[in-house]
Formats: sequence, C-alpha cells, structure tokens
Amino acid sequence: MAESKSPTRSTSPNGKKAVVGAASAAPPARRKSLSKTRSAYTKAEVEAIFARFEARDPEPRGELLYVNPFTLLVAVVLSAQATDVGVNKATRGLFAEATTPQAMVALGEDRVREHIRTIGLYRNKAKNVVALSRALISEHDGEVPRDREALQALPGVGRKTANVVLNIAFGEPTIAVDTHIFRIANRIGLAPGKTPDAVETHLEKVIPARFKEHAHHWLILHGRYVCKARKPECTACLIADLCKSPEKTLAA
Repeated sequence: MAESKSPTRSTSPNGKKAVVGAASAAPPARRKSLSKTRSAYTKAEVEAIFARFEARDPEPRGELLYVNPFTLLVAVVLSAQATDVGVNKATRGLFAEATTPQAMVALGEDRVREHIRTIGLYRNKAKNVVALSRALISEHDGEVPRDREALQALPGVGRKTANVVLNIAFGEPTIAVDTHIFRIANRIGLAPGKTPDAVETHLEKVIPARFKEHAHHWLILHGRYVCKARKPECTACLIADLCKSPEKTLAA
C-alpha cells in the first residue's frame, strides 16, 4: 500500500512557515472578451434574437408624439440631448399652433422658443426649426423629402435624425444609431464599432432583411428599459440565454 504524503512546511523569506505541496485556490475564471470588430453571433443566433423581439412586439412604435412627417421631423430635431418625455411636453403646445412648415414660419422663432424652452439647447433648436421650415417651403414645396441627403441638408438634421424620419414616416429599413443602440451593439457584441456610423454599417450587415424595418425600435426600447447603461436588468432580458456580453449577470 502506497504511503500518502502530507504537505511539508518550509520557511518563507519573511521567516513565516509556508505550506508546500498543498493545493492552491484556483483563480476566478476570466470572462471571455468580445471582438471589437466582428459580431459575436452566428446568423442563426441573430435570427433568434430578432425573432424574439418580433414575437413580443410585432409593431413597435417610437415614443415621440407627432401628427405628420413634418411634426415628426421637428420632434426628432428637438430630441437631441433631450428625453422623449421632455420633448413631448414641449411639443404639445407647439403642435397645437403649428403642424406645417408654413405655420411654423408664421409662428416665428420667438414663439417657438417659448414653447420649447424646457428642453436643452432650446435657443439653437428654435432657430433650426424655423430655418428648416423655410428650407422645406423653398426647396421641397413644403413637403418632407424621402431622401437621406436632402434631409441632411436641412438645418439641424444629421444622419441619425434623417434615418429616424425615413424609418418612421416612410417605412424605410434604416437604422438610426442613438446612445442606446450604440451601447447595446458594443456591450453584447452584436455589431461592435467605434462610431455610430460604424455600428450602423455593421448592424445593416448582420440583421436579416425581414427584421430591418423594426430593428431600430426594438433595440432602442431594449436599451432604454432592459439593457440599461448603468445596470442592465439581465434577469428580465428576453435574450439573456443568447447574450454573450461579459457584463451579463443572472441570478443563480
């Protein structure tokens, strides 16, 4: 019968006894980091993610209030660095007085400013709202153009705003990358990118065509209410079992 050996003791440099041969505690396992350039998901996994979003909310809607493409455009311009709730409070009175470019120009910058003074950057936004209204009248017969370049040529309109208007007003399969979508795309490794434009291009490549029209809304709502910036609610997440984020935390 083989003799079992007990751990031996030796003296450490500081003079204290140290156990030699005893099993040391294993270091905690490191979570696998995600690629900064490639999606962490297969085509089948991406399909499954968006199929679940679709099953829960087949016809998602944005939370900005509007009555026509023009008021949608104005609301999105006003939403920069502001919450949808705050914008809706400001536009309630504004849209009661003006729902067309002609009416907005007639209302004037001072009155627009009074209506929206509760939201950030209201002075510059009032100036842009009146200026884009004039541009719509002079260049587009008072209609909101169904073209990204034409939209981006309007005062106060960037690529994200143009994409939102094209998607909501005209049903185009555009993806407007806001802070929520940018965070989610990188956090879970769906479509990593260093800039909003890079994330947009990556999302367009990985999201199946049949989901693209509503992908923008699904991701924004998921980021706003579940995959939150400070503390994602992983236990309430619809795609928790598919998620590959190193930040994922699930109850035992």
